Amino acid sequence: MRTNYCGQLNTDQLDQTVSICGWAHRRRDHGGVIFIDLRDREGLAQVVCDPDRAEMFKIAESVRNEFVLRITGKVRRRPAGTTNANITSGEIEILCHEIEVLNASITPPFQLDDENLSETVRLTNRVIDLRRPQMQKNMMLRYKVAMSFRRFLDSRGFIDIETPMLTKSTPEGARDYLVPSRVHPGEFFALPQSPQLFKQLLMVAGFDRYYQITKCFRDEDLRADRQPEFTQVDIETSFLTETQIIALTEELIRTVFKEALDTDLPNPFPRMTYQEAMARFGSDKPDLRVTLELTEVTDVVKDVAFKVFAGVANSENGRVAALRVPGGSAFTRGEIDEYTKFVGIYGAKGLAYIKINDITQLNETGLQSPIVKNIHEAALKAIIERTGAQNGDIIFFGADKEKVVNDAIGALRSKIGHEKNHVTGDKWKPLWVVDFPMFEYDEEGKRWNACHHPFTAPKDEHLALLETDPGKCLAKAYDLALNGWELGGGSVRIHKADVQSTVFRALNIGAEEAQLKFGFLLMPCNTVHRRMVGWRSAWIVSSP
Repeated sequence: MRTNYCGQLNTDQLDQTVSICGWAHRRRDHGGVIFIDLRDREGLAQVVCDPDRAEMFKIAESVRNEFVLRITGKVRRRPAGTTNANITSGEIEILCHEIEVLNASITPPFQLDDENLSETVRLTNRVIDLRRPQMQKNMMLRYKVAMSFRRFLDSRGFIDIETPMLTKSTPEGARDYLVPSRVHPGEFFALPQSPQLFKQLLMVAGFDRYYQITKCFRDEDLRADRQPEFTQVDIETSFLTETQIIALTEELIRTVFKEALDTDLPNPFPRMTYQEAMARFGSDKPDLRVTLELTEVTDVVKDVAFKVFAGVANSENGRVAALRVPGGSAFTRGEIDEYTKFVGIYGAKGLAYIKINDITQLNETGLQSPIVKNIHEAALKAIIERTGAQNGDIIFFGADKEKVVNDAIGALRSKIGHEKNHVTGDKWKPLWVVDFPMFEYDEEGKRWNACHHPFTAPKDEHLALLETDPGKCLAKAYDLALNGWELGGGSVRIHKADVQSTVFRALNIGAEEAQLKFGFLLMPCNTVHRRMVGWRSAWIVSSP
C-alpha cells in the first residue's frame, strides 16, 4: 500500500511517484489549495492537493484531523521560503494524485501538539496520547536503546536467556505480587522482583555471561522513578573483578548514549564513595549538575544554647548539616516557608536558616535569623568558614537523625539548585558511587538488613567485621547515578558458602530458614570459585 514512510521522504525522492499512509495531522485550506500534513511513526510529510483533480480534491475537502489516509503523488521541491529545517521532509512536498480515506475519525479529544495536557486526560485517551510526537519519540528512543544494549552485549559474548515469571517468593527488599495456583489451592506463585536467583543459577551452570531485557514486579508505593511493573536490563557475568565489570558497564553506557542520542559521555566516569556522596550531597545518587553542597557542622554546635542543634549533635546517629545558597538572602519569608513545608515531606520537623547581611558582625546585627542569639560566636565563625558563606547568602540547616537530614536537605539542595539556577551547563553528569555499606540497622525490628541483597560480597578486608561489627562492613557494590537518577547498579556476588552463611547469620537468617529459602544455592557444588555481577537499569516511558 505504501512505498515510503512520511517522515523519511527527502530530496532523494525528487520527481518520484510515491505512496504514503498515515494520519492527517493537520489540514489547511488556502483558498483553493488544500495542504495536508500526513503523519506516521517517522514524522510528517506535506501533501498539496490542487483543485485540477476534482475527484481527489473533493475527498481532500472532507478530510479532518486524524483521518487515516493513503496518498499517492509526485515528490517535488517546496517553493523558496517555505522549507522547514526542523523535519527530514522539510525541503519537499507531495503533489497529490490520489487520496483514499482508509478510516474516518471523530474530532480527537485534544490537539496532538498540545503540551499542557493533564495526566488524567492523557491516560483516559491513552491511544490518542501515544500518537503525540513526544510519546512516539519516547517509544522510538526506547527501541533504539534496547537494540544498542543487545548489540553491545552480543558482541561481548553475553547470551540472552529468558527466566521464569512464576516462581517462589524470596526476600529481595520489596513486597512480591502473588498469583494464586489453580492446581494447588491455597498456594501462590510470586512474580519476580528481578531474575536475581535465576541468573546466579545460570552462573553456577557455567553459562558465564548472561543478559536479559526483562519485566520485573514490585508491590510498592508509586514514585516518580518506579512503577509496580518496570523493565530492566539484567546482566550477570563470571570471573570478572569489581574493577573490570565497572569498566565494561561504563563502556556499555557510553556506547548506548552515543548510538541512541549521539551524545559523548566522559571517559572515565568520575567515582565517589557512598560515604562522601552522603556527606556532600545527602544522596547516593546525587545530581552533580547542581553546584550546592552540604557542609558538616555537627561537631561545632554540640555546646550551643540552641537545643535543637545541641540535642541532635550529642545524640547517636544525629547530624546537623548546613546548606549555603549564594544570593539566598533575597529569599522572601513565603519562599522560606515553602521550603520548610518541602523538607517536611521527608520527615524534617523544621528548617532553620541564617541570612548573611554583614559577615564582619557575627551577631544579630550582621546575621539575620531567630536562632543567632542562641549560637555563640565561635560556632557561628566555624559555620561561616566551613560553608564559605559571603554577604547576601543564606544558610539552611537540617538537624535530626542522619537519614532524615540526608533525605530532606539533599532533596532541598536539588530543588533550590534547579529553581534558582545553581547548576552547571552540563546536560549529563554521570557518577559511580562505590563502597556501599553491607548492612543497615532497622530500629523497629532491632536487626540488620542487607542494603542491596543478601548475596552481595563484602570487601575482602572486611570479612572479619561480618560477625564483630556489621555496621562498618563495606560491600563490593556500585551504583551509576545520572543527573540525580539511579541509572543502574550491581555488586560482586558471594561465591563461598562459608561467607554466605556468615552473612545470613548477620541478617538473623538461621540455618533452617536459609536452607528452606536458598538451599539450592548453598549446596557444595556452588562453592566453585566464581564472581558474579548484576546490572540493573529501569526505563520509564509513560510521560515525556
